[in-house]
Amino acid sequence: MHFFIYCVTYPLLWFISKLPWRLFYGFSSMIFFLIYYVIRYRRKTVTKNLNLVFPEKSVAQIKAIRKEFFRHMCDMFLEMIKSMAISNDEMKERFKVTNLDKLHQLEKKGDNIMVFMAHYASYEWSNVVDLQTDFQAVGIYKKIGNPYFDRLVRRIRARFGSRVVTTKNAMKEITEDQEKNRGLYMYGLVSDQSPKIHNAMYWTDFMGIKAPTFLGAEVLAKRSGMNVYYLKVEKLKRGYYEAEFVTITEDSKNCEDFYIVKKYLNILEEQIKNNPAYYLWSHKRWKHSNSISEAPKGATID
Repeated sequence: MHFFIYCVTYPLLWFISKLPWRLFYGFSSMIFFLIYYVIRYRRKTVTKNLNLVFPEKSVAQIKAIRKEFFRHMCDMFLEMIKSMAISNDEMKERFKVTNLDKLHQLEKKGDNIMVFMAHYASYEWSNVVDLQTDFQAVGIYKKIGNPYFDRLVRRIRARFGSRVVTTKNAMKEITEDQEKNRGLYMYGLVSDQSPKIHNAMYWTDFMGIKAPTFLGAEVLAKRSGMNVYYLKVEKLKRGYYEAEFVTITEDSKNCEDFYIVKKYLNILEEQIKNNPAYYLWSHKRWKHSNSISEAPKGATID
């Protein structure tokens, strides 16, 4: 069945990836209408999340953010598909990094780096960085159930030279890279979603609500002494993004526990408050916010 679904779907994805930009975003607008007004995909979840973190906003304001979010979500999902056919030059034109000189300085020093990312603006096009530096980018992702679509997503995300590693194997592979000194690496992890309750070892405020947070990227960075940055991506207009590497710490081994995660969340919070429509509100980020009593023994509640 997995193979059948893939065979039926892939030709449509390929066709979408080949559309000229005007038709491409016209198609995205049609998908938005279907998702938002007809299927009403996760509208309750999005509304609940927005009301939770923005209690001061009016009903009209929440609806406006919700609508703009769904427009952006459709664009972003289809932009991942567009990555199947987009040229290197187009990618660099549409996703610009403002301080590549910082990465080039780190290259000269031979420093491996950990890059925190978030479900904000465009995280799918961030692999364009791999075209412009000597770092071997390593992206960590959650494996997809359908093995054929999983293979396709891996191929899309690795198209510009990135190595793609599942969350299950991330700790092992990154540790091996560092121990064997295999080269110059940039590890990218999207760390803003909610861990499973039995893995929730650290709870802190995120958008004013106590919630569990992933610690894997911080643990790996501190263990290997890697410099840590946040890839701050902003949406300029439809189909165009600008990114900046923001320093979290360049002395990770001497950081207090949880400093890296807290600073990362603080930067992300500021982004979300400035322009909330571009965050991924359709996921249940705060689903464990009322479950602190279920946290594992020894968990830290900040």
